[in-house]
Amino acid sequence: MNDRPPNLDPMDEPEVHFEEEEIDLSDLRWDDIPVFVIFWILAFVVFLQFFTRYVLNDSLGWTEEIARFLLIAVTFTGAIMAVRKESHIAVEFLYRWVSRTGRRIAQGVIDLVTIGFFGLLTWLTIQLSGRTQQMMVSIDVPKSYVYWFVAVCFAGMTLYALINGWRHLRTGTSKLIDPQLHAEGVPRMD
Repeated sequence: MNDRPPNLDPMDEPEVHFEEEEIDLSDLRWDDIPVFVIFWILAFVVFLQFFTRYVLNDSLGWTEEIARFLLIAVTFTGAIMAVRKESHIAVEFLYRWVSRTGRRIAQGVIDLVTIGFFGLLTWLTIQLSGRTQQMMVSIDVPKSYVYWFVAVCFAGMTLYALINGWRHLRTGTSKLIDPQLHAEGVPRMD
């Protein structure tokens, strides 16, 4: 079976070139290591769950619950990295038509709201951790450990939000205030 029309020569086909983008890990720091460690532990536990369930046909009972808690840990630890890099998702469309002074005011309000939000969540999670008395179902470990870990992650997010807010106040610029200065490495969408 030949799907090519009879009048096309195989040499006339366009060449396809695939180029991989170079991986740049220059923005990673020492405090990003826990994300990768937890991620690879999660990958191992999920693989173990798959292997024991579908290959050995006798699944380990604890892998599903531990994978769920490791996924929570990866999420909140990764959120610390996203706050540090200021890479959380945001809608920046309306800022194109706002003056630079308006963008500076908006950045200050956003910084205050972000710091307050993460600070409040830190406090609420600490309260929840202190009140949780349940044990995990599959292993004999208190569930409050998970909540304490999330509280520490929220505290880290609060700290980085404070640092970012201080930097924005001190330098007078940010990705929101002056997007053209921070567009390096951001792919264009047009």
